[in-house]
Amino acid sequence: IKPPMVTTIHGFSSPKIIPVYKKYNNTSYYVSISNSDRSPELNYSATVYNGIDTSEFSFNAESSESLLFFGRIHPEKGVSEAIEIAKKSNRKLIISGLIQDQEYFAGKVDPYIDDQDIIYMGNSGPEHRNRLLGEAFALLHPIGFEEPFGLSVAEAMLCGTPVIAFNRGSMPELILDGKTGFLVNNVEEAVEAVNSIAFINRRDCMEWASSTFSSQKMVDGSLDVYEKILR
Repeated sequence: IKPPMVTTIHGFSSPKIIPVYKKYNNTSYYVSISNSDRSPELNYSATVYNGIDTSEFSFNAESSESLLFFGRIHPEKGVSEAIEIAKKSNRKLIISGLIQDQEYFAGKVDPYIDDQDIIYMGNSGPEHRNRLLGEAFALLHPIGFEEPFGLSVAEAMLCGTPVIAFNRGSMPELILDGKTGFLVNNVEEAVEAVNSIAFINRRDCMEWASSTFSSQKMVDGSLDVYEKILR
């Protein structure tokens, strides 16, 4: 068709989809949701990060002593590693998220839930999510895959909570290492990072997330793409 077509690619379901996108390389305009989530075979007009409605989150200057895992219960999200990090750090871990892999939950997560040191809260709605993210000492995000974008990472920082994440996928774009959290490579490094969280300024986390991952920032980025195409 003659009108310009913009497509934001939210990750790839399979490498098999690439030839379809590639077919329209010269007649379409592709936007990625992170620089890390790009195929070298495609032409991109820009990266526009996912935008968050900042009014749904409250900054919390103080925190509890508990760590938080917030996300779907699945091997690639690293719930088991989060439990290991919490145990080795001698801190309580609160887990909230949809059980996406029942077998994984039954074998790697449920045996450790004791409602004292390891607590599973189930799914959390917006109000509960805001409180959990804001009260956490740190969000643990020990992912086992190249995550295109981590909404919970940006949302936690928006509440002032620093994030400890495995250094994969888009994490280096979301987290300012040493300022809004820590990028680590394994459980041992994550435990060390937990002990260094006190050096992170929670206001720095909020200001970074507000300036980079707000819905207004996403709107501005999209408008820039449209104007660039029309010029």
